[in-house]
Amino acid sequence: MARKRTRKNSGIGGQAVLEGVMMKNKDAFAVAVRRPDGKIEVKKGEYKSVKREGTIFNIPFIRGVFAFVDSIKLGMESLNFSASFYEDDGTPKTAADKAVDAVSDNNSQKVWEVLTMILAFAIAIGLFVVLPYFLSELLKGYVRNESLLALIEALIRIVIFLIYVVAITAMKDIRRVYMYHGAEHKCINCIESGLPLTVKNVRRATRLHRRCGTSFLLFVVFISAVLFFFIRVDQPLLRVLIRIALIPVIAGIAYEILRLAGRSDALIVRIISAPGLMLQKLTTKEPDDDMIEVGIASVEAVFDWKQYLKETFDFDVEAVMAEE
Repeated sequence: MARKRTRKNSGIGGQAVLEGVMMKNKDAFAVAVRRPDGKIEVKKGEYKSVKREGTIFNIPFIRGVFAFVDSIKLGMESLNFSASFYEDDGTPKTAADKAVDAVSDNNSQKVWEVLTMILAFAIAIGLFVVLPYFLSELLKGYVRNESLLALIEALIRIVIFLIYVVAITAMKDIRRVYMYHGAEHKCINCIESGLPLTVKNVRRATRLHRRCGTSFLLFVVFISAVLFFFIRVDQPLLRVLIRIALIPVIAGIAYEILRLAGRSDALIVRIISAPGLMLQKLTTKEPDDDMIEVGIASVEAVFDWKQYLKETFDFDVEAVMAEE
């Protein structure tokens, strides 16, 4: 039976975690992890989104902010699950853990998770928002043109982001996460290309995908450059506060562009997606077959890919297998 080769958006997405892959399909999610003993552990669940159907949370540009929050929360939960297989359970609680337990009803782990997330956001804002601004301000005595200073700030922000991506690629543990990131993309690309989800087919699929979080972050960097160029005030402190306040707006715009990139194959969409795909060559690596198996297990836990191929590509996997 002939199959159409046009790519079709499946609607599923995912994330690489420690020795595993998380996949999400609508409200269902699954985390598949390669345990230290070699077996694959799969956790399935239903994620309760901060969004609610039929409300303001689903308005374009606004919904992107809440989708970003959702991805962070689910990503942290999935990462903690995968990390639990590689933690030393014999490590005694520190004095800080006991103190937090005493005031949080023995929920020190959740408290530390929240504090870690807050610290991560603070570092990200300082590194990618505040630092580029102050570095560009150091050139104010040499560059009198405000528009040129805004362009310099944007360039510094892009350079810092690229240096950060390249720097963490050199870490051994991150390289393995990037390999699982590649497995995640290749699994999705395999079924969205109309091919059965097998190790052989997944291995041949591309590891680059337009809906990747890497592309989202790059969109954020470029959109911030445009907004900061046009929105200007005289007071330095107010400039910094406005840049921080615009983060939700930037995230909302980036989300809509990412959605469009995943649904359209128009020339303009391919052009704006190209830088993100190029950057994914750094943030994804070719996985081995064991990693692909983990990715497949995660997909199959939340997504009926055989039914998807039948409905979308008119390809009956069961019928073909029976003929063979």
